[in-house]
Order: sequence, then structure tokens, then C-alpha cells
Amino acid sequence: MNNYSPQTPPPYFGQGGQQAVVHQTNSVLTRVYLRMFIGLLISAFCALGVASSPTLAALILGNKIIFWGSLIALFAIAFILPARINRMSSTTTLFLFMLYSALMGVWMAPIFFAYKMGTIAYTFFVTAGTFGAMSVYGYFTKRDLSRFGTYLMMGLFGLMFMIIINLFVPSGAFNWIVSIIGVLIFIGLTAYDTQMIKRMCAANLDPSMADKLATIGAMNLYMDFINMFIFLLRIFGGSRD
Repeated sequence: MNNYSPQTPPPYFGQGGQQAVVHQTNSVLTRVYLRMFIGLLISAFCALGVASSPTLAALILGNKIIFWGSLIALFAIAFILPARINRMSSTTTLFLFMLYSALMGVWMAPIFFAYKMGTIAYTFFVTAGTFGAMSVYGYFTKRDLSRFGTYLMMGLFGLMFMIIINLFVPSGAFNWIVSIIGVLIFIGLTAYDTQMIKRMCAANLDPSMADKLATIGAMNLYMDFINMFIFLLRIFGGSRD
């Protein structure tokens, strides 16, 4: 998404032009949320499929090559997709996002072993409500959220550093603090990404590029949702034991 500038004004003038911008923005955003929803469904089915099959769970989660290979693939897609969006077709872009969603679902399968179904369902609905509220805010607010982007990204890198520290020096209290910070960061990113996607939708009018933007936007919001869900799940706890 960094290949597009949200500051670029749409080449429309007058009332008719503004109506065209609004129509295009809403059209692309509809695809953004639809694809994000499909991505979440794919992740949910893949996670449930792996968790409900001992054989499949042992094959994927118990095999180090497959386990770490899927993680490398996740990072590769996350970095390659935005960087090479101009060189990819709309179909390839969408396929990679769906593949990313499936791999993420496989990686999330262990949550069904660690947490009760009631806790997972409750956390999902809390995440959906929080995400929806912040996305609506990001869409309608007149406040420029772009200046917060730098701080949110700095906070994200700091969060990653804290997670690494917690892996080597486990602490329940520190883990709880990390989870709260994670939730706050992705709440902010949800509003920020929504506003950036809205601006880009209005600034890029080429049909093929708009379709790619819908996929990249869906992936960004998908990652905001997934991360918010994971950190909330760590806060609410409720393990099976």
C-alpha cells in the first residue's frame, strides 16, 4: 500500500466529480470488507479443520518443516504482496491474500487446544464490535489520522521487541501488559488503516488498480482484526485447564 499516496487528490471537480469519488470509494470499500470477511472465514475453517483432526494437527503442527515453512510463507506474502502489487494481476493478488488467510488459520489452530470455545466466541464478538466501531470512526472522522501512523508503527516495533523479551523471560504480569498495549495499538491501526484505505480509494481510479487496492486494504484490516483478537484472547484467558 505504500506505493500509493493517500494525499493525492482525485482528478474530479465539481458536484458530479465528488459524487463519482464517493461512488468509487464506497464500491472499493465494499470489496475491502467483503474480502476481509472471506479471509476471516477461510482462517476460521482452516483453524477448526486442523484442531478437530488429530492426524492433521500432528502432521502440520508436529512437523517442524511444515510448521516453520508456513510461518516463513506468511512473512513472505506479507512483505511481497504490497511491494510487488504493481507487477501482479488482480487475480494473483487475491489468491495470495486467500493463501495468507489459510496459512494464518493453520497457525491459529492451537488456540482451540489452549482456550475454551466459550472464551474464543466471546473474544471474537468483542473483537468484532471493537473493530467495527473503530473502522466506522476511521471512515467518518474529519480528523487527520495520518500523523498518528508513525507513532503506531513505532509502537508496533516496540511491541514486537517486548514479545521477544517475554519469550526469553516469561512473566505473567509482563505478558498482561504486552497484551493490553497490543490491543491499544491495533485499535488505533484499525481507525488509521480505514482512513488511509478510504483516501487511496478516492485517489486511484484505474479499475484494475482499484481491485488490487481492495485486496491490499482487506489484508491490512484482516491483520488488524486478527492481532486484536489474539491479544484480547490473551487478556481474557480462560484456558481449558
